[in-house]
Amino acid sequence: MKYFKTILYLAITLAVTMACSKQNKALKIEAPSGEIKVEFQLSKDGTPQYMVQFKDINVIEPSSMGFDFQGQPALQKGLKITSSETNTVDETWEMPWGEQLKVKNHYNELIVRLQESETSGRKFNIYFRVFDNGIGFRYEFPQQDGLDSLIILEENTRFKLTGDHTCWWIPGDWDIYEHLYNTTKFSEIDAIEAGKDVNLAQTYIPENAVNTPVTMRTKEGLHLSFHEANLTNYAGMTLKVDPENLSMVSNLVGSDRLGYKVKRALPFQTPWRTIQISEKATELIDSKLILNLNEPNKLDDVSWFKPKKYVGIWWEMHLNVSSWDVASGKHGATTENAKRYIDFAAANNITGILVEGWNTGWEHWVGFDDREGIFDFVTPYPDYDLEEVVRYAKANDVELIMHHETSAAPRTYEQQLDTAYSLMQQLGIHSVKTGYVGKIIPKGEYHHGQWMVNHYRKVLETAAKYQIAINAHEPIKATGIRRTFPNAISREGLRGQEFNAWSVDGGNPPEHLPIVAFTRMLAGPIDFTPGVFDIKLNQKENNQVNTTLAHQLALYVVIYSPIQMACDLPENYKGHPAFQFIRDVGVDWQQTVVLNGEVGDFVTIARQEKESRNWFVGSITDENKREITIHFDFLEEGKTYDAIVYRDGDDAHWQNNPTSYDLENRMVTNDSTITFVLAEGGGLAISLVKMD
Repeated sequence: MKYFKTILYLAITLAVTMACSKQNKALKIEAPSGEIKVEFQLSKDGTPQYMVQFKDINVIEPSSMGFDFQGQPALQKGLKITSSETNTVDETWEMPWGEQLKVKNHYNELIVRLQESETSGRKFNIYFRVFDNGIGFRYEFPQQDGLDSLIILEENTRFKLTGDHTCWWIPGDWDIYEHLYNTTKFSEIDAIEAGKDVNLAQTYIPENAVNTPVTMRTKEGLHLSFHEANLTNYAGMTLKVDPENLSMVSNLVGSDRLGYKVKRALPFQTPWRTIQISEKATELIDSKLILNLNEPNKLDDVSWFKPKKYVGIWWEMHLNVSSWDVASGKHGATTENAKRYIDFAAANNITGILVEGWNTGWEHWVGFDDREGIFDFVTPYPDYDLEEVVRYAKANDVELIMHHETSAAPRTYEQQLDTAYSLMQQLGIHSVKTGYVGKIIPKGEYHHGQWMVNHYRKVLETAAKYQIAINAHEPIKATGIRRTFPNAISREGLRGQEFNAWSVDGGNPPEHLPIVAFTRMLAGPIDFTPGVFDIKLNQKENNQVNTTLAHQLALYVVIYSPIQMACDLPENYKGHPAFQFIRDVGVDWQQTVVLNGEVGDFVTIARQEKESRNWFVGSITDENKREITIHFDFLEEGKTYDAIVYRDGDDAHWQNNPTSYDLENRMVTNDSTITFVLAEGGGLAISLVKMD
């Protein structure tokens, strides 16, 4: 009997050991190229962990996953793998407008199904997709008995780094992305201190966390960028910094009003957590990983929107030449002034005009706690004849871009959405710039929380019904949703050009956009409003733009958007030879080639216009003068191109002589290699026209 009990005990022990061994066995998935690998495993206590390798070198050390809930035990350990499966997708899809026409979507997928061993036996799944240039993973809570909804207090996704990487980051602000980028070691990140910015209208930074995309470079020269994709009905993710353990953990934007981060009915999926991985900084810009992790186009035909360049009544307000409101006595949005801009646009191959300050309510839009109900999105000021401006614009082949500033009172905007968009549809207006300046009303909500994420989506979906495209300012972050809803044409979401006109700290430094190209731009299109020619800002005593004129031209190629503003006053463009580049440059691209660059230092990009098939090149640098060499091997073989070159003058300097530039013509082929000098804070812009 004793012998039998011993055998039974050994058998049970062996079965348990084999079961544990099976549970602890790593599941692996790799990229189609085999260079990037993801390994998933449960720890001894049943905690989910993942690890990432690039060329068999660890990029992310074993990192845990889990959730804290309201009214439910945490979902962190005690899990078992119930099943897993793998899939492969290899497809090519077309963008209606974008950096390129065709996008390759090729990945291997691992799906892991998990269940708690004890307690309630809750189930959840993890999806991993591994591309040749990075990974994405997301959580799924399937339909299950006894659980119909979840209130998430925190999502505990960890990213364990392998070293004290160099980082380019902005604070994890729950309200605004308009901070300057910082360049530090990971261990030196101090978001609370860096977030003290007197220029910002609203800001809230509760933790030492960073916003995404955050880009890093290892000491070996590998580049990483952390972000999220398909942010839908969920809170935006910041990444809390743990400098001692060299790791980050997801820190969702919350709601003080509701007391939680996310509330969802089952079944649901979270956004994708993404890591782009590349040996070259330029390959970060090449990547379409964020887009590919979103669903295909739901709008079908979107030919009603055309990518465009535009001018507008906007920059003059920032220069204090005019004002948004009538009470100031210098109202900018008058019928006469709008017609002046339309005339200028029509004469210069520009097909859009933005008019800000056209509608009633601007007298009380900032500085007031109760801003609900102040804006009327269909009623113009008496000195602005909306229908006449639309008629005049159409007669000159120019389309009005509507402007809706909500003053961060989204409930007021939602009440008028159908009325406002119906008016736009009636007038044949197909795009609107929205704004959300100020603290969100109701109090306790933040720009990047779930409540506002859902508001921005409601605006986007409602606009689509009326064939309207959205250019959102003070937005939720771009996460590739433009693939699913192509009417999400552009957004701000960074420290824009206007800071040069009025900020008290000297504006955007020359390194700003060479950082943005490798950080914020990885998320999606940017309405930066380039094109300032009056660099020293004659109307302002203490401000200027901290670039050269050639740098401003180059931004039309470097910073992608399907709408690009020629933001300066018309009188600063008239008769200026360099304005020809803005007339010529495209906004919708057949293909894009990132030629060279390093994060925060410089970047050079070539783009081929979809319609004309002409090429345009833009190159910008930081505060350092440098030589760049361009190999024109992206051009069609056997053809000669007329290269119209706008370069910094020999004496150009962003501070001392910013408007010095030279204009020259060269003949180039795909065998040509030319070295150019970029001045301090300088740039280079080239138009390439194929010769007959």
